[in-house]
Amino acid sequence: MAGYIIRRLLQAVIVVIGVVFITFMLIKLLPGGQCAAALGPKANPHNCKIYNHDNGLDKPFFVQFWIYLTNVLRGNMGYSYKTGQNIFSAITGAMARSAMLVLTSIVLSFMIGIPIGVWQAMKRNTWIDHSVTALMFFFYSVPIFVSGTIAIYWLADKLGYFPSSVDPNAGVLTIFESPKQFILPVALLTLAGLAGVTRYVRSSLLDNLVQDYVRTARAKGASNTRVLFRHALRNALLPMITFVGLSIPALFGGALIIEVLFGFQGMGMLTVNSTLNADYLVVVGATLFAGLATAIGSLVADILYATADPRIRLGA
Repeated sequence: MAGYIIRRLLQAVIVVIGVVFITFMLIKLLPGGQCAAALGPKANPHNCKIYNHDNGLDKPFFVQFWIYLTNVLRGNMGYSYKTGQNIFSAITGAMARSAMLVLTSIVLSFMIGIPIGVWQAMKRNTWIDHSVTALMFFFYSVPIFVSGTIAIYWLADKLGYFPSSVDPNAGVLTIFESPKQFILPVALLTLAGLAGVTRYVRSSLLDNLVQDYVRTARAKGASNTRVLFRHALRNALLPMITFVGLSIPALFGGALIIEVLFGFQGMGMLTVNSTLNADYLVVVGATLFAGLATAIGSLVADILYATADPRIRLGA
């Protein structure tokens, strides 16, 4: 197990360095270069000469990359020329708010989706199974900006059941202090992810119910309930680890459309505002965090999978 984890960690380090290199090159390709992106309207030849010297941009290419890499590792990503805020602090603050919103919806998706998927497998090919499948595909196929706009119009503006926006100054713990304003965004995100969870659980459980170990358990006299929950479901939920790994980038990247619809100051909103304001260093920083989150998610999923299934770490 230790050897497998070390190999995956080494692979993750290589991926992370690759992600950092790509974002480094993106900065090089920005209009006017890094100086223009950092200083904005103040980027005249004199100021750029001073900026380039102070930040090592007048040094050889690989020395510049090494400086950039060490700065990233220290959390030094520069400052937003638009707001003057430290980019690392701005991103981590927005990321924490997005993680709070997205994590709540992911937990709810699993809590609701797994029992529904099990229920569908138990009622497979019946009208109940077909009806739930149609409903889940409806939630999955409707674009979230459409469902979000409809929900805001009817439930917030028309009927006044919920606020139509989230407090821009909402912190990480606001969801516990003032939960009503988060009900609509969390519900919309939950419904969007519900279909994938239910279909995944249903398909995986049906695949496991026809395996030899299930036939053996039934031949030994085990009841259907014991076979389902004690044997088949435990193995059927193993692929859900992939869902956990794929969810991590969403925790870091935020839910762009929902955040824009409800004015929630998370990673999605930060990226949109920075793009509209041509605050490119913030956009590149958000891209870097999204890439790192993907690498971390893959690593976490692999380690959890290897922990749950010995065949993975043994190379079966």
